[in-house]
Amino acid sequence: MHTKGHEYAVQVTWTGNQGSGTSSYQGYSRAHVINAPGKAPIEGSSDPAFRGDPTRWNPEELLLAALGACHKLWYLGLCAEAGVVVLAYEDDAQGTMVVERDGGGQFTSVTLRPKVLLAPGSDVHTARVLHDMAHEKCFIARSVNFPVHHQAQLSFAPNESNTGCPQ
Repeated sequence: MHTKGHEYAVQVTWTGNQGSGTSSYQGYSRAHVINAPGKAPIEGSSDPAFRGDPTRWNPEELLLAALGACHKLWYLGLCAEAGVVVLAYEDDAQGTMVVERDGGGQFTSVTLRPKVLLAPGSDVHTARVLHDMAHEKCFIARSVNFPVHHQAQLSFAPNESNTGCPQ
């Protein structure tokens, strides 16, 4: 079996020094900017529960986004190969994280809830099975140490002109 490595790099720059650095726990902002060459910056912070800015992305949200996006990318690719035509896809991912007494913590589970709109005539059984295959292939889900579940909702477009996701 041939393996191939891929390297990724991002820069995370803390922008939250409010004049006295980390001289006190309350005295600094958790603000940071995530950059990668050729891409728009992502403004980040910590979760508001940890003194973060609620208008910025936090690492926990970015983890959910990475899991949802990875599953979607695998799913759409597998559908294209199998002849299952997806017209729309959205995912309402949710995760549970626990914080221990010492301040450390971890995610205990994530559930992806993709809503998939299929073209008329698509094989719904195959469309369901491909969610399992996408889960097995997803690089991010395979890399985390907690369960990632998926609860897909599949529906059919009434005709080819309807491309909105089901509610």
